[in-house]
This record gives sequence, structure tokens and C-alpha cells, in this order.
Amino acid sequence: MSLLAFALPAEIALFDASALLAAAASALRPLLGLGVLATLMVYFRPLWMGILRAALMLIKPRKSLEQRIARSKFKGQQLMRRLANDQALSQPNLANELRMLAGRD
Repeated sequence: MSLLAFALPAEIALFDASALLAAAASALRPLLGLGVLATLMVYFRPLWMGILRAALMLIKPRKSLEQRIARSKFKGQQLMRRLANDQALSQPNLANELRMLAGRD
């Protein structure tokens, strides 16, 4: 029996093992890339959030203080009128007072 009789099956087995490792590496490469991308997204999250907020400010700028105060007053007036309408049948005096409060500036 010669030495080549042992070497040939070992060479074939090593070739199959390297092919399997190459196939496994090619299957894991996209997962590794996604992992790196996710890590970078988490690491640079403050930067991404700043970019997102800046883009949002370009699309929908923040209202001025006067506009926000006016909207808040309008919402309060709507609430008072709604409460007055709810109380109109059972307590008409309270409903009138609520409407008066809703109507003032």
C-alpha cells in the first residue's frame, strides 16, 4: 500500500470542506453586512435623529408663539362650547355661563 492511497481521500475531503466553508461564508456575508449597518445606525443615532428633525423642519416649520397661543385659545373655546351644549338641557344657567366664558377674548 502506498502513501498516495491515504493522501487522495484526504485531499478530496479537504476540498469538500473548503467548498462548504466558502458556501457558508457567502451565506453569512449579507447578515454580517446588515449587522454592521445596524451597528452604525445605533452608534450614529443622534446624527440620524438630527438629520430627520432638520428635514421635518424644512417640510413643516414650527408655528410661531402667537399662532400656538391662538390655537390653544381656540381649542379652549371649543371645549367650553361643547360643555355648554352638553349641559344645555339639564342646567341652562351653567350652559349660558359657559357660552359667555367661551365667547370672551
